[in-house]
Amino acid sequence: MKNCRLFITVLTFIWLSAYPFKELCAENQLVKQWAVFEVEMKASIEGNPFDVELFGTFQHEDTTFRCRGFYDGNNSFKVRFMPSLSGEWKFKIESANKNLNKRTGQFTCVPNSKKQHGIVQVRDTFHFGYSDGTPFFPIGTTSYVWNLQGDSLAQLTLNTLGTSPFNKIRMCVFPKDYDWNKNEPETYPFQGNPPNQWDFSKFNPAYFQTLEKRILQLHKLGIQADLILFHPYDFDERWGFHEMETSTDIRYLKYIVARLSAYSNVWWSMANEYDLMKAKTDSIWDEYFQVIQKEDPYHHLLSIHNGPKWYDHSKPWISHLSIQHQNLKEVVDFRDKYQKPIIIDECGYEGDIPWVWGNLTAQELVHRFWLGYSRGCYVTHGETYLDSLDILWWSKGGKLHGESVKRIEFLKEIIENGPSEGINPPTNGYWHKRGGSFKEPDYYLYYLGNTQPAYLVLELPDKFTYSAEIIDTWEMTTTKLKGTYTGKCKVVLPGKDRLTLIMRRVKQN
Repeated sequence: MKNCRLFITVLTFIWLSAYPFKELCAENQLVKQWAVFEVEMKASIEGNPFDVELFGTFQHEDTTFRCRGFYDGNNSFKVRFMPSLSGEWKFKIESANKNLNKRTGQFTCVPNSKKQHGIVQVRDTFHFGYSDGTPFFPIGTTSYVWNLQGDSLAQLTLNTLGTSPFNKIRMCVFPKDYDWNKNEPETYPFQGNPPNQWDFSKFNPAYFQTLEKRILQLHKLGIQADLILFHPYDFDERWGFHEMETSTDIRYLKYIVARLSAYSNVWWSMANEYDLMKAKTDSIWDEYFQVIQKEDPYHHLLSIHNGPKWYDHSKPWISHLSIQHQNLKEVVDFRDKYQKPIIIDECGYEGDIPWVWGNLTAQELVHRFWLGYSRGCYVTHGETYLDSLDILWWSKGGKLHGESVKRIEFLKEIIENGPSEGINPPTNGYWHKRGGSFKEPDYYLYYLGNTQPAYLVLELPDKFTYSAEIIDTWEMTTTKLKGTYTGKCKVVLPGKDRLTLIMRRVKQN
């Protein structure tokens, strides 16, 4: 009997290795760890089916999750779940509607492939890592409504992302009305009559199905979907989605968390430039955060993005800072104040549009990436080059045209070849705010920015020796210096700007 079980186990392992699972798994299927398990039930409902509440309880030994279900159109009710543990899971569906109540079942969760690591979480106070402990260094970009441009342009965007260094993308749930983005979406999030006659009690499942399709496409590329749940870009009340009633907002939040929280590559960004939505007070935003906290059983990363005014990032539901800021020398102060990871999700855009935030040179954007990283933070890319068809990457996606991307990819390689724990700036001393971040005593990185010293005098630990390499951040070259260094030492430099000096401890045999 034991030999038979072993034989079956080996066959199962071979079969699993050869045939990858679908991302959406139904009952009686083996479900990969951190994939989406879905229970679907058909029921004809009198009245508004979106008013029906149903919940699924999923149990693995002493671990229990409770997940809200949702109506997906065509008499279909669904509950989705992301299993984090391998083994046998049991579930029970409960609802006040007798046609949906007391459904039970079970499934088997098996380990995922080595390429899938779970959800991204905060790690070591200032950095990020996946559920399985694999480090995650966010190298993001922004393309606000690429997901609403139709399949042809969306596929072009995905093709571009597939050859880019980006592992996170900021994107909106609602359509956006702004310069270079005046086209209508193919569908709308609510049922009703465009442009602004909506029945806010009834969602449009087709709209959210397209969003899910885009999230899965990103997942296959290994890209995190940083979903912006609200934004103010709905000028002249074109659609009215930015000024819905609080009760409607909460209803929407519960619905979208029920639909999307089981996707492992989802982040929640409560709003973009939240302070420009004048009708919503900070206490209302607090309430919305608490709704997501309660509804999301997996506790995905949760942030909010500022305009002129900052939200209080010290509040417990904020996992990390997603900020708009251009003086990147100050980000060390934000780390010290909030004790959370910092992503400068908007430091300006490489491009040539007339607006002041959208015409940085590629050199300047690359400089800001290095400034942020050398101060223990992360920076997000954006591109706004004018286009005859108004297809700007920052808004609609498409193709990238700038020179910063390949330099950002070079930086990504530097980051990934550095300490897996990440690096942190010293809290005081000469290198505090001067572009030095370390993992002592093994690794020291100094970004020199727009200065060009002929040499640096460093004070390294006396008991270790170090190799030195000079990184040209624009030319993307690495030059290893001869010899080793220890204690108080002088390192001769080429005397040009935009260089980075990396000192690595030499391992003794």
